[in-house]
Amino acid sequence: MTKSVQKVLHYPRLDTVLMVEETIKNAKEYHTKAQLLNALPKKMMYQTFLLILDYLEKSNKILIDKKDGRIVWIWDPKGVERFLKQDLVAR
Repeated sequence: MTKSVQKVLHYPRLDTVLMVEETIKNAKEYHTKAQLLNALPKKMMYQTFLLILDYLEKSNKILIDKKDGRIVWIWDPKGVERFLKQDLVAR
């Protein structure tokens, strides 16, 4: 089975990506994509919203639970900095 390739109609601007990032980071967790979309300060196209979530998940900033769809902020740069100062090796 081949995956269908969707044409991206609109790529998000940086301020839009940062808005979604900050919204998730401040709440730590959302139970559904719809709940997160409704919590955003500005409205956006759903396709753009999904593209941003895909980017944040691939960059390891969020985790989307496959079982129940929860969206959780997991990026912790201060924690990474602490580990680097301790000369720990990341694998």
